[in-house]
Amino acid sequence: MGNRGMEDLIPLVNRMQDAFSAIGQNANLDLPQIAVVGGQSAGKSSVLENFVGKDFLPRGSGIVTRRPLVLQLMTSPTEYAEFLHCKGKKFIDFDEVRQEIEAETDRITGANKGISSVPINLRVYSPHVLNLTLVDLPGMTKVPVGDQPADIEAQIREMLMQFVTKDNCLMLAVSPANSDLANSDALKIAKEVDPQGMRTIGVITKLDLMDEGTDAKDILENKLLPLRRGYIGVVNRSQKDIDGKKDINAAMAAERKFFLSHPSYRHLADRMGTPYLQKILNQQLTNHIRDTLPGLRAKLQSQLLSIEKEVEEYKNFRPDDPSRKTKALLQMVQQFSVDFEKCIEGSGDQIDTAELSGGAKINRIFHERFPFELVKMEFDEKELRKEISYAIKNIHGIRTGLFTPDMAFETIVKRQIGKIKEPCTKCVDMVISELVSTVRQCTKKLAQYPQLREEMERIVTQHIRDRESRTKGQVLLLIDIELSYMNTNHEDFIGFANAQQRISQMNKKKAAGNQDEIMVIRKGWLTINNIGIMKGGAKEYWFVLTAESLSWYKDDEEKEKKYMLQVDNLRLRDVEKGFMSSKHIFALFNTEQRNVYKDYRQLELACENQEDVDAWKASFLRAGVYPERVTSDGSDENGSDNLMHSMDPQLERQVETIRNLVDSYMAIVNKTVRDLMPKTIMHLMINNTKEFINADLLAQLYSCGDQNTLMEESQEQAQHRDEMLRMYHALREALSIIGDISTTTVTTSMPPPVDDSWLQVQRGSSGGRSPATSPTPNRRAPPGPPGRPVSRGPPPGPPPAGGPPVPSRPGASPDPYSGPPPSVPSRPNRAPPSVPR
Repeated sequence: MGNRGMEDLIPLVNRMQDAFSAIGQNANLDLPQIAVVGGQSAGKSSVLENFVGKDFLPRGSGIVTRRPLVLQLMTSPTEYAEFLHCKGKKFIDFDEVRQEIEAETDRITGANKGISSVPINLRVYSPHVLNLTLVDLPGMTKVPVGDQPADIEAQIREMLMQFVTKDNCLMLAVSPANSDLANSDALKIAKEVDPQGMRTIGVITKLDLMDEGTDAKDILENKLLPLRRGYIGVVNRSQKDIDGKKDINAAMAAERKFFLSHPSYRHLADRMGTPYLQKILNQQLTNHIRDTLPGLRAKLQSQLLSIEKEVEEYKNFRPDDPSRKTKALLQMVQQFSVDFEKCIEGSGDQIDTAELSGGAKINRIFHERFPFELVKMEFDEKELRKEISYAIKNIHGIRTGLFTPDMAFETIVKRQIGKIKEPCTKCVDMVISELVSTVRQCTKKLAQYPQLREEMERIVTQHIRDRESRTKGQVLLLIDIELSYMNTNHEDFIGFANAQQRISQMNKKKAAGNQDEIMVIRKGWLTINNIGIMKGGAKEYWFVLTAESLSWYKDDEEKEKKYMLQVDNLRLRDVEKGFMSSKHIFALFNTEQRNVYKDYRQLELACENQEDVDAWKASFLRAGVYPERVTSDGSDENGSDNLMHSMDPQLERQVETIRNLVDSYMAIVNKTVRDLMPKTIMHLMINNTKEFINADLLAQLYSCGDQNTLMEESQEQAQHRDEMLRMYHALREALSIIGDISTTTVTTSMPPPVDDSWLQVQRGSSGGRSPATSPTPNRRAPPGPPGRPVSRGPPPGPPPAGGPPVPSRPGASPDPYSGPPPSVPSRPNRAPPSVPR
């Protein structure tokens, strides 16, 4: 064959195929092989049986091949078969091979026509075969049978595509001669995945079953629907021959006789038949392996490099080595400590770009959620004035007071400071929740040691819970310190004199419209959610919030302003998400029961997530827009109104004075609490937890129980380590196999291009075409009508260069047919050739 130096190529690739199949990685590697594709009952299995010379494949009607069969043919003095899933067992009787294939197929797919993409690996040793690797794939079908799913056609197609789309896979496209070649399932697949015809070898079966007076000579001469690698015709045994147990050797002799005696194929007899097909496949697969070796070597090397670092840790692994367990424990604790530190401090190589985590979430709790909770606890204006009024009256008692009593101020301030305890403890709870979540996130890397992970989470979480009471006690102590003494000499406190003048100053300030305060607080996209469908539905706008107004624009260029809303008398309220909505919604409404926007009583604004809602709420607080305060009893409010209307001017002035004093002092307290709370939590909770992990965690782990139990590997980790080691050794073996191959041998070049325009044209083309480009096969006309010039003239010679290359034989002359394929005369328009005239 001219390739003697490369005869071992196919067995070497088979070794690689077995190595990767054994570790379940065969599908991930693009090893050179030949996939046999074709329609159901096209004769694929018969072609393979002819190669082996034995009956060994399942037979029957409908879909018989239901799993890919990787068939490795190996030249050997003795004849036997082996399955990869039955290592060490040799099958001498090929009927047992068939039974094993059927049993292994049913084991995965069930007994009633189901399919699976898990391959069966069969190796056949025989003196009658050439080295060859083929994959027998299920035939393409249209109609489900038995308990097959309704999408059986799509499933089979998807399975075929897993094999034939790989660049290293040659396709043996099997088509029966007694049906239109243009409707061939095999050629349809070839047209999709190999439009240049570089990987497709055509096989025409059932030539002996064609209607009398018709032939497939134009196809076999590669004139009709030409392929670059050409077509080879074979004659398989009929169903009658199979049922009668006709010997395959006798069938091969009958095939040879058929080609020699048939007038249309006599001149092609040397290039037809199963032996020639086997020889050509051996030659082309060998050449294909040689051509693809460099790319395969590069791919194997890149895969080896990608796992080498991980495998280095596993090479000297001994499960029961105590020093390994001690070292692993130290490394895990150190790694956990570093990861926790990075999560809290915000540094690290693995930065989450999808959501906030760790320290960023705690920062948001400190500076957005906690201030918002403080403001939510703020006093209701009417309720506060009512309390101040009652306090003043109760302090004066039976007398009418001439001066504003400072006891009323102190009483009201203490009540307001006491309300701060709840948001402070809630802030501690939120930080604890985030710390526990961070601990769980950092222990994910310990999944290979489930006992260690569980124990480490328990110890650190327990420490955090232990610090909870200490931290909350300290936070409440801060509030008690504030309650213990009212520092009315504070530099930021306005004092009694200034409190009385504050109202007139505020009014003047409003009238002047001080521009210094007009600063942009926040910008961003929000969706106006409550616009009806008739008016355009929910739309997204670019919102700009300042200290005085809320404006929205068409886009972030801020050129086309849609509306501007003054923030005076606005309040915030939460709105429940709709059933079909994924957005988080809050609303703005007017405290004076006026429409906020056009004819809407409230403006519903939607964000993509709760974090954006919280951020916008915190920004609205800075603009003076506070959350809604729900009153539990409407009668109190009415009573308050009546009280306010019935106050005398002197009492009203006293209430307003204390109101301003309380406002000033509470601003000081809130500022102090907002400053001290993060510091207290950081010192007592977060920094203390970091110190505990660095200093005490390891000692706690040692004291909690048996180290061997603690460092037991998970089953998944042990399995992963074994898989990685097997993969590593398989890659090393494959690279050493490739390294032993000498590619400096004689090879047959790829056949020259043919007119493959039929591969690109659509089936719906019409009009008269020459046979070389016609998508419809021309096999139904008699062999010698008067108007057929192709069959007249000099005696027919060898096929043009578009056919398969002829291997070197002793005494053979050089191939004179290396030029382009001969042009075929056009025929006049007539009835379609598939209908006899």
